[in-house]
Amino acid sequence: MGPSGVVTQLHSLMRNLLAGARLAVFLPVRALDFRASIEQVVALALACFALWLIVGVVRQGLPGSVDLGALTAALAGIPLLLCGCILAAKLLGETGLATAFAVVLLACVPTFQIAGVAFDRLSDVGALEPYATAMDWALLAWVFAAVARSQYVLTGWRGRRSALALAVFAGLLAALLAISPRGELWAASADDDDAQPQLTDEEVFHRQGTLLDERLAALAPERRGVVDLYFVGVAADAGQDTFFSEIESIRELLDERFDTDGRSVVLINNPATLTEQPIATVSNLRETLAYLGNTINTDEDVVLLHITTHGSSDFELAFDLPPLELAQLTPSALARILADSGIKWKIIVISACFSGGFIEPLRDDNTLVITAADAFHSSFGCSYDSDYTWFSEALYEEALRGTFSFTEAFDAAKKAVRARERAEGYPPSNPQIALGAAMRGKLASLEKRLSSGFAPDPQRARAIRVRTIDSSRVLVKGR
Repeated sequence: MGPSGVVTQLHSLMRNLLAGARLAVFLPVRALDFRASIEQVVALALACFALWLIVGVVRQGLPGSVDLGALTAALAGIPLLLCGCILAAKLLGETGLATAFAVVLLACVPTFQIAGVAFDRLSDVGALEPYATAMDWALLAWVFAAVARSQYVLTGWRGRRSALALAVFAGLLAALLAISPRGELWAASADDDDAQPQLTDEEVFHRQGTLLDERLAALAPERRGVVDLYFVGVAADAGQDTFFSEIESIRELLDERFDTDGRSVVLINNPATLTEQPIATVSNLRETLAYLGNTINTDEDVVLLHITTHGSSDFELAFDLPPLELAQLTPSALARILADSGIKWKIIVISACFSGGFIEPLRDDNTLVITAADAFHSSFGCSYDSDYTWFSEALYEEALRGTFSFTEAFDAAKKAVRARERAEGYPPSNPQIALGAAMRGKLASLEKRLSSGFAPDPQRARAIRVRTIDSSRVLVKGR
């Protein structure tokens, strides 16, 4: 191709991009505004990759490199797109439409790439956090509407043939979403001084094999005749430092005020703690609780389990630490782990969206269950600049600094969270509590002991900040 041919293709590319933007935002556009050719399919695909790369460099910075995994996943979408266009063209009885379909659809992609970045930024704004899921669905609906308009602009409506072609494009969109890369094409290089340990490092990998045993062996023994409180904290999602910060802050409070010093163990998924704390997995949680069940006085002592992470509407708690593929925690699995442990007296606090779904499976006479939300609502406060989720901050950092009663603290926390949600325009999370009849008396004994042997410090401790990584955005469908 000579210089004049290159200029012609560049001119056609600019026309296609402009027409694609007009089509995507529902401005007037005609089929004749597009320049359809195999060369333009290639040019538009390259333009989409170039824009994706530029956005990644702007967001991640230099130096860096292309993420080959993300690139491979994206390249796999191109033959899928072409096959969908060919099939739709055959259904419409005009095989020549395949190239036109590919050009028009690719010409719309840069608009949606830019819109996706804007939606990401908006959903990171604290006031818009509860609407992140709605915004994602709105973007998806917009994309599908643009796909339907693309077909109509090129072919009009031809009844059953058009309906079948539109179904093909709907399936194509679903397939592309399923294989689409979840990260940036550009990955910034970490400075050597700031690089975090990785589980793929041999030393870190082997260190994890002994960390849990060391932490469990170091626990102080139970004291005969004393209602000892043991704390197990689980920060299960490595995607945000909020969960790490929350567990460390709660442990500090309980060690100082609830006599758990030496009787605390934490499981944390965070790059900053891989050589210091055992990771949070369902297996490690099972082993920790089983160890306590075999070493404490189960008729006398109480175990407080606090889990903080993202939760889903199907009642799974997210356990996430790339590159590991971790099992998620369900209500039935947690109930089985607790039953197998032999621990009798339990306080279970779950700070996650939809955590109310854990109430019924965990409820019994010897257990207090507290959740940050009911089974149908999200809870809030897991943004990247948070040190606590909202409910945990209200329960521990505020209420339990003034009382030893977990039930009184829950009542105060529930009111505080609802007031905060109203003030900031959030829907109610509806924190839940279930107190077993026998557990009521055990908590009274614990409260009496702590009240009689504790000299309060009037100075309020600050929440621990543990910002250790420059986190990229995670799609948060609630917490």
